[in-house]
Amino acid sequence: MPSVRVAHKSVPNVGLACGQRTPRCGQPTNGRVERVACLPVTAATTSPAARRDRRDRPGVAELLAAAVGAVPSGVDRPGQRQMAEAVAHAADSGEHLLVQAGTGTGKSLAYLVPALLVDGPVVVSTATLALQSQLVDHDLPRLTEAVEPLLGRRPTFAVLKGRHHYVCMARLDNSSADEPGDTLFGGNDGGGTKWLGEAGRLGKQIQRLRDWAMETDTGDRDELDPGVDDSAWRLASMPARECVGAARCPYGNECFAEAARQRAREADIVVTNHSLLAIDMLAGRHIVPPHKLLIVDEAHELADRVSSAAQAELSPDALDRAARRTRTHIDAENYEGLVEAGDALAVGLADVPAGRLTTGLPPALAEALTLLDGATRRCLDNIGEVKSDDPDPVRKQQSKAVLTDLSNTAQRLLEFSAHDVAWVEKDDRGRRAVVVAPLSVAGTLSTHLYDERTVVAASATLALGGKFDTVAKGLGLDDETDWTSLDVGSPFDYPRQGILYVAAHLPRPTASGLSEPAAEEMVGLVEALGGRALGLFSSRRAAERAAEVLRERTDLTILLQGEEALPLLVRRFREDRNSCLLGVMSLWQGVDVPGDACQLVLIDRLPFPRPDEPLAAARSAAVDAAGGSGFAAVSVPIAAVRLAQGAGRLIRSAGDRGVVAVLDSRLETAKGYGGFLRRTLPPFWYTTKPEVVRAALKRLGAS
Repeated sequence: MPSVRVAHKSVPNVGLACGQRTPRCGQPTNGRVERVACLPVTAATTSPAARRDRRDRPGVAELLAAAVGAVPSGVDRPGQRQMAEAVAHAADSGEHLLVQAGTGTGKSLAYLVPALLVDGPVVVSTATLALQSQLVDHDLPRLTEAVEPLLGRRPTFAVLKGRHHYVCMARLDNSSADEPGDTLFGGNDGGGTKWLGEAGRLGKQIQRLRDWAMETDTGDRDELDPGVDDSAWRLASMPARECVGAARCPYGNECFAEAARQRAREADIVVTNHSLLAIDMLAGRHIVPPHKLLIVDEAHELADRVSSAAQAELSPDALDRAARRTRTHIDAENYEGLVEAGDALAVGLADVPAGRLTTGLPPALAEALTLLDGATRRCLDNIGEVKSDDPDPVRKQQSKAVLTDLSNTAQRLLEFSAHDVAWVEKDDRGRRAVVVAPLSVAGTLSTHLYDERTVVAASATLALGGKFDTVAKGLGLDDETDWTSLDVGSPFDYPRQGILYVAAHLPRPTASGLSEPAAEEMVGLVEALGGRALGLFSSRRAAERAAEVLRERTDLTILLQGEEALPLLVRRFREDRNSCLLGVMSLWQGVDVPGDACQLVLIDRLPFPRPDEPLAAARSAAVDAAGGSGFAAVSVPIAAVRLAQGAGRLIRSAGDRGVVAVLDSRLETAKGYGGFLRRTLPPFWYTTKPEVVRAALKRLGAS
């Protein structure tokens, strides 16, 4: 039954639609949008004339009905209506909203419809490209056409991505396959040079990019088909920090990124992504157009994206590339200084094991970072200011941006702040790096996410253990902020459509990999159904062992992530009823296979973060040091989100049937957190009896 959870105040009648559009807050000034206060419209601040205009416009219910009618096989969904009214109320009142909408609710329309009635532009942020494409290519075109007769005009929308997603004419004009900065000499993280044949292929890709740049209307990489390698795209795009700005760029009037920002400023709905939203917050909110309402879909991923945006790293390869990129803009002495700093960093990292730095920087690493900081500052002084009459302002600005990033990261690591986490990364390909990231982003979100706008955070996974408190805290919401939570449930009949089976008789998992008892259990379940199983594993080792066992003991087609491209594997899994698809974390939320192609989801163990995950370990230790339980406060919520996302792969439509089988007895036996994790999952019919679930799978297999 859908429920309303109220954080600070009861939810009033949410049947009111929002007011008519008004001119936007903020106007372009010298190529930038100046941010001004954009306060939510409330009953106290809305004029009588505006209220009269509001009565003349269609309400949320009428618009939603038109939108649903335009969807093939569209049906009325109470949860969707409830969510749409709640979003409209949030926009009208200024009260932030956390809304959990289970699979099948139709949450996209539930927030897009009320967004059309908001004064000024609305920004929608997604975590994945798949959802962004769904909104821009399908949902919004159909919605705007459906509501045009009711609104008297067709609403507009635009997509806004980071600057590096658009081809840059200035960068392309200065790029070639033998450019030293990114490609032929150590462009990959493992170092080393590229062979001649690869350079020739790169040159052909660059030429194709030049030809495409003369034809494309948007310059958006996602519209380039077939695509090009990342190394080629780096030579044709410009990260924001390296851009000289339209006013100083010889191609400023032809800039695709600036054109995209201009379209976004003029649109009613702007679709962006969490990464750009995070950068916008950290950079002072001047990238995304000013707006009153921000809708964060897939909100359970926002904090991690903000953390990633605030993360920085240093590696010998990066320093080597920086030295060669800036060589033409600095003198020989400063160039040698950068090279020496890179060599020192390589030495400083050589004897440091991979993992978190808990007791300060090792002396050799600290010495290397000090040397690097001084070298980059001297180089920046040597380069000086970028002027409009410089012979090559684009590359000069690139050099300054790279050096500034290196200097800032070195200083941040040397500070070794209690608010940061530092660790060393190494891999088998020779990659070595020292990384720094914030211990928590809750403060950043509290300060920057909710300022001068109303936020609606939506996801199928927000109520962990049946409560919103954990996610709300992670998103920076506190007792000083007015917010409301709402769970609209799901239209699916989970107790009738699915079974949650926990193999409580199995021994508690210990070592990494797949234990023999768990492997036996897996084979019995898969054989009972005859394939159609999606295996979600906690490690590559466990997935490989599962594939080995199933190939030895069954005649089924076993598809293992990594053996072929993932889209091809998913397509084969969808088409072959006698197949099983096995993989690791990216499969836990990236696969959508409705119908009888997937009727068994296998989870080998509870997806707690590994002890060697630096950020999770540091955050857990910080809670322990403060007198709390780091495991309960950090590890359990992470596992809850992952587990819910994984179990959500089973029921994707009203006709789906199947079993979620968890081969980790702790989900049943752990007194402290087992029940919490189960309450986070959809309300499947629950059993721990293997004979019951195998009989159910046999019936499914025979149907």
